[in-house]
Amino acid sequence: MNLKAYHQTRGEGALRVARAIEAVSTETGVAFAVAPNAFDLRLLATSTGLPVLAQHVDAVPEGSHTGHLTPEAAREAGAVGSLVNHSERRLQVADIEHAISRLRECALASVVCTNNARVSRAVAALGPDFVAVEPPELIGGVVSVSTARPEVVSDSVRLVRAVDPKVRVLCGAGVKTGADVRRSIELGADGVLLASGVTLARDVSAVARDLALGAGRQ
Repeated sequence: MNLKAYHQTRGEGALRVARAIEAVSTETGVAFAVAPNAFDLRLLATSTGLPVLAQHVDAVPEGSHTGHLTPEAAREAGAVGSLVNHSERRLQVADIEHAISRLRECALASVVCTNNARVSRAVAALGPDFVAVEPPELIGGVVSVSTARPEVVSDSVRLVRAVDPKVRVLCGAGVKTGADVRRSIELGADGVLLASGVTLARDVSAVARDLALGAGRQ
């Protein structure tokens, strides 16, 4: 669950969402993780039992890099990994490769976002832990990628596994319901990456519970 930078999902709002998601995870046994803004990372890591990811890290060493977010700082705050190359925080290929390497050095998971199957294949060759394919035109929309562009998911799964079977594939963009999750898994995805459909919902618990049902758990 990417909490992005909404005013509803910072500080106490972020904690409210994370606790609701954690309760559903405990109830259903379905794995959930959250990616808050950098200022709330430690709060969620210390106040919940959820895996917490950074939304971004900079591929720089510790030192005189004012304003940068290092993997070491993310780890110290309680992160277990980081998103890389989200469509709202695009990077050059060399920077993606460096970020994956730096995260690996810090024993942190890398979740690299891509926009199509071809890019998913290219990123898989860099050895991330996850590739998360999200067609940007569907992000925040009303139709899930698994419905509007199912071939993006299935082709990404096929191409990524041909390059490196150890890389797990997530999909996102428009994913909001348990049916969307179920269809994504049927297409070969290992999980989903989503944001506003859950985090801005009036009843976060109800939406999270529906997503868990889609993943095949009661």
